[in-house]
Amino acid sequence: MALFVMIIRKMVQNKWLVSSMFFGILITVALVGTMPIYSEAILSRMLVKDLETFQNERGVYPGTHWAMMGFFNETSERRASRIAEMDKFMADTAGPGFGIPIKELVRERRTKSVMIIPEGEENSKKTKQTATLRSYSDFERHIKLEDGRMPSKQPVDGIYEVLLTDQALGNFKLVLDKVLTLKDDKILGTIKIKPVGILSKKQDDDPYFRNTGLSDLSSAFVINDALFAQEFIRGGRIPVTASGWFFVLDYSKMELSNVNSFLETDKAIRAVVKTKVATFQSEFNAPAIETITKYFERSKQLGKLMWSLNVPVLIMLGFYMFMVSNLIVDRQKNEIAILRSRGASRWQIVLSFAMEGLLLCGIAWLVGPFIGMGLTKMLGASNGFLEFVQRSRMSVHVNEQAFIYGGIAATVSFVMMLIPVLLATRVSIVGHKQQLARMQRMPFWHKAFLDVVALAVSIYGLYTFQNRLKDLQSLGLNTDDLNIDPLQFVMPALFVVGAGLLLLRLYPFVLKLIYWIGRKWWPPSLYATLIQVGRSNSQYQFLMVFLIMTIAIGVFSAGAARTLNNNTEDRIRYGHGADFVLQAQWQNDAPPPPMPGGPGPAAVEVAVPKVIHYLEPSFDPYAKLSGVESAAKVFVKDKAVFSSGEKQGTATLIGVDSDDFGRTSWFPDHLLDYPFYEYLNLLAADSRAVLISQTLAEQRGMKTGDTIYVGWENVSSQPFVVFGIIDYFPTFNPNPPVGSIDVSEEDAKANAPMLIVGNLSRIQFQLALEPYEVWLKMNPGYSTAEFYESIEKMDLPLTNVANTKEDLTKAKNDPFLLALNGILTLGFIISIVISFVGFLLYWILSLKGRTLQNGIMRAIGLSLRQLIGMLALEQLLTSGVAIMIGVLVGNLASKLFVPNFQIAFNPSSLVPPFKVMFEAIDFIRLYSIVCVMLLLGLGILSYMLSRIRVHQALKLGED
Repeated sequence: MALFVMIIRKMVQNKWLVSSMFFGILITVALVGTMPIYSEAILSRMLVKDLETFQNERGVYPGTHWAMMGFFNETSERRASRIAEMDKFMADTAGPGFGIPIKELVRERRTKSVMIIPEGEENSKKTKQTATLRSYSDFERHIKLEDGRMPSKQPVDGIYEVLLTDQALGNFKLVLDKVLTLKDDKILGTIKIKPVGILSKKQDDDPYFRNTGLSDLSSAFVINDALFAQEFIRGGRIPVTASGWFFVLDYSKMELSNVNSFLETDKAIRAVVKTKVATFQSEFNAPAIETITKYFERSKQLGKLMWSLNVPVLIMLGFYMFMVSNLIVDRQKNEIAILRSRGASRWQIVLSFAMEGLLLCGIAWLVGPFIGMGLTKMLGASNGFLEFVQRSRMSVHVNEQAFIYGGIAATVSFVMMLIPVLLATRVSIVGHKQQLARMQRMPFWHKAFLDVVALAVSIYGLYTFQNRLKDLQSLGLNTDDLNIDPLQFVMPALFVVGAGLLLLRLYPFVLKLIYWIGRKWWPPSLYATLIQVGRSNSQYQFLMVFLIMTIAIGVFSAGAARTLNNNTEDRIRYGHGADFVLQAQWQNDAPPPPMPGGPGPAAVEVAVPKVIHYLEPSFDPYAKLSGVESAAKVFVKDKAVFSSGEKQGTATLIGVDSDDFGRTSWFPDHLLDYPFYEYLNLLAADSRAVLISQTLAEQRGMKTGDTIYVGWENVSSQPFVVFGIIDYFPTFNPNPPVGSIDVSEEDAKANAPMLIVGNLSRIQFQLALEPYEVWLKMNPGYSTAEFYESIEKMDLPLTNVANTKEDLTKAKNDPFLLALNGILTLGFIISIVISFVGFLLYWILSLKGRTLQNGIMRAIGLSLRQLIGMLALEQLLTSGVAIMIGVLVGNLASKLFVPNFQIAFNPSSLVPPFKVMFEAIDFIRLYSIVCVMLLLGLGILSYMLSRIRVHQALKLGED
């Protein structure tokens, strides 16, 4: 107890030091705990988005589960018993087992198909129709009556009243209130029914009806479910052949934590149903299973990439804890040495620090994950790197993994705190004084050449990975064909550490050079600062390495995020070619498609002419659409035939008007050897001119000046002249198609797509006039709604509209890209916050440790302004230099390692080629934050300097 009281008093006396250390531990635990929280939240959002996409594309509500069991030659008592058991199982076990809210649990029952005989037609020789009786739970809440009334819940004069659909009414050729007699060998007694109402859905998109609508009731009558159970299940008047259970679940509440519950419950339902009936008598349907299966593949890929991106941040956090712990213990080494010299055992000193660490780490572990949850909510609104928008909040909650990872971070922090203590307790008071006199010693990492090793390993890893990426592109492989090693994403961190340490190895020589150059002119303050930094180089190594890592990782995160976002945007713009791509319906002399029941395909085939003639619609209305800046005609023929001498093949033919096309199309700069417009000018120089792709030139050995004949099926080839060779052209992908894994690189190149670009006017005049696309470039700030309204007003007969802006918005909202932006934003914020905390903590401890020195300098005549100037210069020579090195190393690491992130996509589909990009705004943000950090830190330190009293400092020295 006395030891505990002593520790509390010690913590109170050193409240600033202890609070700084606790803040560092708390941030570490919170930020590490944020990673699993954010991972689960973004993966859950990705799952919901995938399910929404499934619903939009297929028109099927994915949050449903359908199970049906059939009965065959069983007694009514056994059927009733099994149905009751399954009702209880579905309601009490399966329903809660899904782990998400249940909107509906529909119980459906069906009788066997029986013959229906209208009243008065018992002796008629007409073909008798058959039908089934069905019941659904809560049926009345989901339907409305189109005609008639709701049926009674009890037999009326021995007749069961039923509902039917309008389609069933027509199929059975009935009228309402007409009595029907059911006839079958297994019916007990006489059963009569009377349709009294025509039903329809209350809501068209109601998932209650099992995505089949009312078509499933075209040969059935619906009876009250309680009456059905009483008369047919328990009464056994008509054999019940099937019973089904249909869950309507709120899939928007599905999360990563309950996906496995959904799958396990699906397996349990299937297993229970199959134990009660034969396999062929059961039926199951769960649309979400297909999406969830694909989701597991995507989540695995995304999870691997997300955690790989976090590797540099985790390394930085570990280094931070080591630096802080070493600084704190270093400031208490004198106290530890004195305690050891006065008889305290090592375990007593370690125990006192351990109890202090346990207290701080325990509180941080309990509080940290909840702080991480708040940070995750903020990151959920990320729309890009450090860009936030108003969007629906992610489902965020503290999970078990957050406490596990937070506990690991707290444990690592605790161990980091104890390691320097254990080392310090081995040193006596004499040894401690000797160490103080040897501050010039070389750091361990420089002795062991860890900088050279780290650089060599990172560069080798970069070299091997880039070779594998080239194979992906040259062979047309899928990313699944490349086994991703997460260690590849450790390489940037190794490179940052290695490059930083290597530059720090050279830094003392730079300091000596600066000192030597101005040794005759430096003022005393600068001279003292250079001496202080030069002679205590090892003292600043931890701080400088730490700042280099944090700033470099921040720059790396910014570069990676900007590159991923801009490359995604460029890929979409390049793939479309313009802001809008329209395809109009052209009048032609092709025969209309055959009507149902008309002549067969053979007859139609004879009537189709070999060449279809088209009538070109007016082009002027397109340029007059709302918001249009320019418009261009673009003719695309996918399988054009070309020949040159004995060389021939098929290629994509594109016909353009060079002037309009140049103003309208989107094409990135520096993608070709010369500006894009110069290639278009080649086309304008001669109507016979064509541009061919580099793939065509390589495969067929063609060059500029060659004559090439171009045509297509049923169109005679005409001569053109090659005026230029290009690697890329809007919408053209020169990479081999994905899936050629079994071929060599030479064969893959031989299968690469080929392109021919010519003048549209010559193609239309000498080859054929066929429908072309209309490409539109829009004015900045145009309104999409007004654009579509103008199309309707002009009544343009369009068959397809491709909207680039819409696809860009869809890409930004893709959970995959959201996750990357969020995790990189998180990494950047972590770097800056930890950098600021570490920077401030180091300088506060350093200033406290040099109180006597600063007091002596004040006593010998240096003013407060001169002391602050010395401190600012010292920060510039240490923190400032480290930050500059960090920016340099971060930029270099981005240039080298960010291209590896294209593995998140299909490299074969990345056109334009993946390119590392930076924007000024990213560096403005970074430099602004760093400047604020330095100025704020300098302000705090200056305030602390101003509070130093000379007599107290000198008295401290005497003590």
